[in-house]
Amino acid sequence: MPRPTGVRRLITAVAIALAATAPVIFSLPAVAHGFSTVVYVDASAPSDDRVRTELGLEYDLLVVSVADFENAPEFFEDGMDVFQTGDEASALNAHADAIVRYVTERFGVSAGGQPCEPERVGGLGVTQREGVPYAMLTLDHACGHGSVHEIQSELFPDAEEYVAGTVTVVEYDLDGQSGSAALNGEASVFTTEQPLLERFGQFFVLGAEHLLFGIDHVLFLLALIVGSRRLRDVVLAATSFTMAHSVTFILAALGVLSAPGVIVEPAIALSIAVVAGWYLWRLWREPRALTQERTGGFGLGRADWARLAVVFGFGLMHGLGFAGALGIHEPFSWPLLWSLLVFNVGIEAVQIAIIAAVFPLLMLLRRREPGLALGAGASVAAGVAVTGLVWFVQRVLGV
Repeated sequence: MPRPTGVRRLITAVAIALAATAPVIFSLPAVAHGFSTVVYVDASAPSDDRVRTELGLEYDLLVVSVADFENAPEFFEDGMDVFQTGDEASALNAHADAIVRYVTERFGVSAGGQPCEPERVGGLGVTQREGVPYAMLTLDHACGHGSVHEIQSELFPDAEEYVAGTVTVVEYDLDGQSGSAALNGEASVFTTEQPLLERFGQFFVLGAEHLLFGIDHVLFLLALIVGSRRLRDVVLAATSFTMAHSVTFILAALGVLSAPGVIVEPAIALSIAVVAGWYLWRLWREPRALTQERTGGFGLGRADWARLAVVFGFGLMHGLGFAGALGIHEPFSWPLLWSLLVFNVGIEAVQIAIIAAVFPLLMLLRRREPGLALGAGASVAAGVAVTGLVWFVQRVLGV
């Protein structure tokens, strides 16, 4: 049976729109989250007048930042050359004094409002997080006696122009209490007097920002919205996605599950293309099925169930992507786990807000201008699908 002329014209219009916007699509970054990093700090008090901090800093970022800070290009050359031998620790310890100067210029501990005097403990080591080498530095801070401690971190600031949006995750056992905190450029100071709700609020904001500014997750959600006919469809799809990514996010936080970024990031890009392409395929093959379809259990047809299964499967990968945003790959303490769950709540809040803002407008347009709504939805889906495919190829090739 030939396809309706209207559908042919629609697909032709979409193809023309894609050809016109191809240069923009292909210029989009493959790493949609941008270049960011996470600093890890474990703070404890071995004695009443001393605070010990163990810092984990991304190795290659530390090398270039310290080289720029000290105006010492030889550190950059030496630090990068050791990738050939795997002896990163030797390069770090050869420039230990410069590293300590850089770190203590941007990271500090104070007690009772008075700065503590930092001193390096032992040599610098190297560990792996998600396949990325991290430098490990231990500092002892002579604080005197104080019942309230503060930790300030402005490591790897945006002004250095190597990364943007550095997050410092702090686990602490100080002043008779333990917990976790998240520091960034807007909130760079943590104090043990900080209320629990405020600490959780920081993780909530981090989660919200991660979804809002994580272009690939937003495009995936947009593909779900334009491919949904009814409110029930988008609610079920969003619920399936939420359940899936929450499962893998929590399992990653518990240290039960992990996957390298070289697998997760291409899979996320592919999920964007598949979910958007699913809508276009149904529009091409069965245009009437988008408005009329036999239903089975729970009022869902076979295509609906298949779509939910696909969304759930890809949601599992997105959960690992959310976990990777904080470098989660090993078990954390229970206090930090609760903070990570709040991070996940922040993700959900923005997801709900996007659906609440976009879907009603789409439904209104479908009722008043169904032809225009169909064209707009198909154009959006086509653009999202091509973008996802471009990212998938770029991420597989490491471009």
